[in-house]
Amino acid sequence: MKKTIWLVIITSAFYSACIGQVQSPAQKYNALNLRVNNGPQLPYFVDGKELTDQSSVDPNNIEKLEVLNGKEAAKLYGAKGKNGVVVITTKPVVKGSARWREALDPAVTEIWEPRVKKITAGVKAGDAPSDAIVLFDGKDLDNWIAQDGSEAKWEVNDGAFTVVSGSGIIKTKQAFGDIQLHIEWRSPTQIVGEGQGRGNSGIFLQERYELQVLDSHESQTYSNGQAGAIYKQSAPLANPVRQPGEWQVCDVVYTAPTFSESGRVINPAHITVFLNGVIVQNHTEIRGPTEYKGLPVYIAHGKGALVLQDHGNPVSHRNIWVREL
Repeated sequence: MKKTIWLVIITSAFYSACIGQVQSPAQKYNALNLRVNNGPQLPYFVDGKELTDQSSVDPNNIEKLEVLNGKEAAKLYGAKGKNGVVVITTKPVVKGSARWREALDPAVTEIWEPRVKKITAGVKAGDAPSDAIVLFDGKDLDNWIAQDGSEAKWEVNDGAFTVVSGSGIIKTKQAFGDIQLHIEWRSPTQIVGEGQGRGNSGIFLQERYELQVLDSHESQTYSNGQAGAIYKQSAPLANPVRQPGEWQVCDVVYTAPTFSESGRVINPAHITVFLNGVIVQNHTEIRGPTEYKGLPVYIAHGKGALVLQDHGNPVSHRNIWVREL
């Protein structure tokens, strides 16, 4: 009996000596670890549970560390605490902290339903995917009409269609809101004019917001009026336009504006444009309908047609499709 009592006293004294000269819980824990191989072993309890893997303890997460003597330890921890016990209380877990994330079940942030819709991509870059609405497949203008609703009068030839000067704009029969658009256009090889008079056309989203089409390979004009510009609003980030006669490949992601019941703009329109694989508009805010003179002002509207402009130049188009978003 005396031997047991003395063992308890010596053991507790040894561990108390390890931590008596330091203040923080982390320092106490590290001091114990430095001397533990030279003295008797005591069980460690962390937040009421016996520690099986000491490497799992982060000293910086310790709120409180104390060594209980044999009598007190035995009362709380039974036979395991008869010779003393090291009791560790960890700091409260703060929501959003690394410890909080470690305790989370990863399945909580997994979304299984609804399932993502499966579509078939085009065989090669630029081909329409299976869920696209093909607006021009190289054969006819059945999906297009003139401004007055009559048959579109632009010329179809060799898998493309070309502006017939003076015939006016053409627009899709179907109206759209948010869309992904693919369209390819070509300025004429016969160079006539300069600046805005050279290979000029335009792609109007919802009949109002113009993405400029222009021969900007070498010709100079105002920056917010060259190819890839949101006309008279936002200049393109770069000029990747190929020379006249070559096809320019344009991919657009367009988000339509939203309005309150009173007509106030809640969210303005935004557009992202890749021209020949180069981003020229990066989630650009459209400030209102395209105006030749003055500043744009939003007027509430719903879905609108895709419009191609007759600016008097024989610009050609092909491979046009959209995906409604």
